[in-house]
Amino acid sequence: MFADLIMAGLLALKDYIALHVLTCLVPAFLLAGAIVSFVSHETIISHLGSAARKVSSFAIAAGGSFFISVCSCTVIPVASGIYYRGSGIGPAFILLWVAPAANILALVYTGSILGYGMAIARLLAALSVSFVVGAVMLFTFRKEEEERVPAIEASSKRLMARGDLILLLLLVAWLLAPNYAVRGGPYLYKVYIWAAGLAVVALYAWRSKSRHELKGWLRESWWFVRTIFPLLLAGVFVVGIIGAVLPETWIETWLGGSGLQQSFLATLIGAVAYFATMTEAPFVDILMKLGMGGGPALALLLTGPGISLPNWLAIGRVFGWKKALIYVPTIVILGTLVGWVAGFFM
Repeated sequence: MFADLIMAGLLALKDYIALHVLTCLVPAFLLAGAIVSFVSHETIISHLGSAARKVSSFAIAAGGSFFISVCSCTVIPVASGIYYRGSGIGPAFILLWVAPAANILALVYTGSILGYGMAIARLLAALSVSFVVGAVMLFTFRKEEEERVPAIEASSKRLMARGDLILLLLLVAWLLAPNYAVRGGPYLYKVYIWAAGLAVVALYAWRSKSRHELKGWLRESWWFVRTIFPLLLAGVFVVGIIGAVLPETWIETWLGGSGLQQSFLATLIGAVAYFATMTEAPFVDILMKLGMGGGPALALLLTGPGISLPNWLAIGRVFGWKKALIYVPTIVILGTLVGWVAGFFM
């Protein structure tokens, strides 16, 4: 029995490495590193202060969070750093939610495993929830916000240079091209597209960047690799074992369909359990094959990486327990409602 479970985990790991690492993760890690290296963080932060317009600061926080690939615990230092440097509470908690729940690495990986319909639904749901979360936190702690001194004024500095923008767009195209251009046939066809994209990106980067900039970019990309990839491999291995253990009837009974109860249970599982970023997609894939409904699946995709029990405790310690006691139930309620509503369309 034990040997069978280990074999199930190894088979899941084998399929994952064979089909997703080269054409999906390699471009994604390089894109994440490029964002860290070439996007002006000071300019982004300057537009998130408590004196900034709420709609624009919420939109910038949500859009910027899309490019920060972290898990529910890793994002806390980033969000708290922005908050204590002068960001309003709304943008800080939007970052706290969107970065793990719908970052670009997780979305691309979700699309490659569960289909890009689910990835788009995840993105739209996460962004919708983020604005509600930001508004709830801002309204609840509005008196505290009024007493905080705006630390940073809006900056006129450009978000990034034109050449950097072109490089990021080439990386995005390289990331998406294999899965969009090749819908069937041998996997080798995707590798051909990937190799062509690599040649274009490498040539442009070599001509437009200095050696120092290239080293910095690769260093940041390697940080993502060594931080995320081992956890990802471990998560996929565990997912394979769980898929072999879970009885199909249990999944169909408690997580099948699109009812409010099923979405609440899926949200609760995601809210308590810890998922390293991107490990939630293969886990949900296994559960859907065992009978999990589309609505509960979306709820778990959002809350699984978005919050966790360690995340609750860390938020309480860093931001204060009152904020944690407002934030966590808000996410659970919204995740449940999103899963329930999405169930009617999925």
